[in-house]
Amino acid sequence: MKNRNVKQRVQGVGTQDGAGVSLTRIIGQPMLRHLDPFLMLDFFGSDKPNEYIAGFPAHPHRGFQTVTYMLKGKMRHKDSVGNEGVIETGGLQWMNAGRGIIHEEMPEQTDGLLKGFQLWVNLPAKDKMSLPGYQDIPAAEVETVALNEHVNVKVLAGELAGVNGPVKTAKVSPLFIDIHWDAETSVTVPVEEGHNAFIYCYEGSLQTEGSVIAAGTLGVLNDGDQVVLDCGTDAVGAGKAILVAAKPIGEPIVQYGPFVMNTQTEIQQALFDYQRGALA
Repeated sequence: MKNRNVKQRVQGVGTQDGAGVSLTRIIGQPMLRHLDPFLMLDFFGSDKPNEYIAGFPAHPHRGFQTVTYMLKGKMRHKDSVGNEGVIETGGLQWMNAGRGIIHEEMPEQTDGLLKGFQLWVNLPAKDKMSLPGYQDIPAAEVETVALNEHVNVKVLAGELAGVNGPVKTAKVSPLFIDIHWDAETSVTVPVEEGHNAFIYCYEGSLQTEGSVIAAGTLGVLNDGDQVVLDCGTDAVGAGKAILVAAKPIGEPIVQYGPFVMNTQTEIQQALFDYQRGALA
């Protein structure tokens, strides 16, 4: 067995997106432009309505998938192919933009905490013009695995300890897990060799191979077939982190805002299709 360790630490950058939603961009910023096949990772969390209430009005996508994981609060999704649903605490939305989709994500609350992640996952060239699709997964469909008496893991996508995540629409078959611990402990998580992987700690802190990943820090992992996590290494003990991994696509990435293709010509076509109302 070969243990993975941290080869790069990344701190998020504060920004705004949509109609002025405050968030932290972790992947998709100067320190980490991409981590094939992952294009962007945003973390949003605020109990101030003026920082999130305007939401993300209708906007286009082509050539990748968007993943929204709600830690707290409610968000309504509508899109140009007729899908509509509300993501609530613990729920997940996995959307395939494929050849084109226009969607909106708007908060379903006017006060309280809104908190979660949005991850952009690239598509291989053969799937970039696939039919758009959407999977709305309530928290009740997400199974939890106990790795020991102090660590519980929500399996959102992929497989862990014989439990398969509920995501059925992913094209690159990622592992996406949410790890919760309540005391100082150590666990080993298998991660397929050759897959790019990262850990983002959003509460507390942990270590792997002696490298500390504090809250608000993403650790890019080197290759191997498992990662040993020493959780609860701070005075608090408890904490939470997501671990995400997938096989790299290994194709050119040309991005222009919400369009991600393989060539500049394809980007120009996406813009043309959007401008003439033929994107979705």
